Amino acid sequence: MNHHNILSALCLTGFACLTGLSAEAASKSRNTPRPNIIYIMCDDMGYGDLGCYGQPYINTPNIDSLARHGMRFTQAYAGSPVSAPSRASFMTGQHSGHCEVRGNKEYWSMNDTVHYGDLVDFARVGQHPYDPDHVIIPEIMKANGYNTGMFGKWAGGYEGSASTPDKRGVDEYFGFLCQFQAHLYYPNFLNRYSKEAGDTGVIRVIMEENIKYPMTGEGYEKRPQYSADIIHEKAMEWIDKQSADTPFFGVLTYTLPHAELVQPNDTILEHYKKQFYNDRTWGGQPWSRYNATTHTHAQFAGMITRLDAYVGQVMDKLREKGLEDNTLVIFTSDNGPHEEGGADPVFFGRDGNLKGLKRECHEGGIRIPFIAYWPGKVPAGTVNDHQLAFYDLMPTFCDIAGQKDYVKRFTNRSKDNDYFDGLSFAPTLLGNDAQQPRHDHLYWEFAETDQIGVRKGDWKLIVKHGIPELYNLATDLHEDHDVAASHPDIVNDLIAIIHREHTPSPHFPVTLP
Repeated sequence: MNHHNILSALCLTGFACLTGLSAEAASKSRNTPRPNIIYIMCDDMGYGDLGCYGQPYINTPNIDSLARHGMRFTQAYAGSPVSAPSRASFMTGQHSGHCEVRGNKEYWSMNDTVHYGDLVDFARVGQHPYDPDHVIIPEIMKANGYNTGMFGKWAGGYEGSASTPDKRGVDEYFGFLCQFQAHLYYPNFLNRYSKEAGDTGVIRVIMEENIKYPMTGEGYEKRPQYSADIIHEKAMEWIDKQSADTPFFGVLTYTLPHAELVQPNDTILEHYKKQFYNDRTWGGQPWSRYNATTHTHAQFAGMITRLDAYVGQVMDKLREKGLEDNTLVIFTSDNGPHEEGGADPVFFGRDGNLKGLKRECHEGGIRIPFIAYWPGKVPAGTVNDHQLAFYDLMPTFCDIAGQKDYVKRFTNRSKDNDYFDGLSFAPTLLGNDAQQPRHDHLYWEFAETDQIGVRKGDWKLIVKHGIPELYNLATDLHEDHDVAASHPDIVNDLIAIIHREHTPSPHFPVTLP
C-alpha cells in the first residue's frame, strides 16, 4: 500500500484517528488554533551574506530584524551542497545517502521542442522526481487540515512525472517547475497549479512580453517580466487569502540571489551602482547558461537586498492580517555560495570564514544561514549552536503542528530505503535546549563532485573520489589541516558511518572510502 492510499485512508477516518486522540480531545484540538508555518528558502546564499551573519556591504534590515527578534543558528546545514537534493532532503526528511533525489539530474531534450514565435524551448523540463511512495512535507500538512502553497523552485520532478506539486499535496503553486529554467530571470514561461482555479495539473504560463525579445544575447535586456518579482507577487496574493480560520503552510523558495546576475534597474540597483562605482563586467561564455552582465557586485548585492524587501513584505502582510503571533517563520538558503555568471564570493567574503563553495562538502558548501521567528514562542534575540540539517525540518514542522505521532506512522515501514533521518528541533526553537535530542552525526553525499561528508561532534570527514580527509572544526574551522594520518581510529569510525548510511543509487553513484 503506497503512502497516497495511506494518506487517503487516514483523511477519511478523520482527525481523531489520525493522531490517536479521543473524539473529545480532537474537538478541543480543533478549537485551539494550530500554528501557521512560512518557510522561506533562498538560492545560493552563503553563510556570510547577511548583515546578521557579519556581511559588511549588503543591506538586509528585514532579515536582520527576524534574527534580532528571533533565533539565529550558527551550525545549521543544508541537505546537500547543491539545489535539487538539498530541497529533497527538506521535503522528505532524508539525508542524501537515503533520498531518491541526490543531484541535479535533468529531464529535457532538444529533440522535443515547442515554439513561441521565433523562440524555441523544451517541450518537457524538470529534475529527477521524488519517490512517489515516500511522503513529503506538503502532503503531511495537507492531510492535517492545512492550506498549502509553494512559490518558487520545485526541482522535485519534471513536467508530467509522478511528482509534481499538484500530485504532492500543494494547493497553490507558481514558479519554476524546472530549476534549469530558473537560471534565467526573464524566462519564456513559468509554471502554475491552482486547485482553486480548477487546474487539472501543472500548466505553463507564457511570459508574453518576454518572448518578444531573444532569450540570450543582444535584446535579452529588453525583456520586462522579471520572474522573481512575479513569483513573489503570487506568494503575497496567496498569503493575503489566508485567515485565522484555517492553518496554512507556505513554502517560498525564492531564486534570488542565484546567478544570473540581473534585475530591474530600480532604486535598489542604482544604490549599489553608486556604492560599487569601480565595478566589474562579466562578458559571458559560449557554453554558459547565463547572459553577460555589467556591475556584477552591484547586481549581486541588489539581488540580496531585493530578497530582503520580499521578506519584509511577507512580515508586513502577516501583521496586517493579525497572523504574525501564530506563525512560525523560517529563513534559510539551499546551499553555499556560487561563483557562476560573474559572481564574486571572494569580494564579499561570502564564505563567512568557511572553506568551500556550492557543490562541495566543505563547510562553505553546506553550512547556511538559518533564522527562526515566532513571537512569544521562539526566544527573541538568541543565538544557538545546535547542529541541525534540512532533514530535521519534517519532524520539526510536524511537532510544531501537533502531528508528531503522524510522522511515526511512516518510520517503521518495510519498504527498502524508506528512511526518515531527521530529529525534531522544536525543543530548541521553543527555548527548551535541555530536552533537545542530538544527532550522533550528520551526513551528506554528492555524486556530481564525488564527495561525501560526515560530521560527528567537532570531527569532520570529507571523502573526495574515495580518499578521506579529516578535520577538527573546533581548532580548524576553515578545514585547512587534514589530520587523517594522526587519527586513524576516528577516520575508521567515520568511514563505518558512511558504509551504514549510504544506500546505493543507480542515478547518483559515489565512490565509498
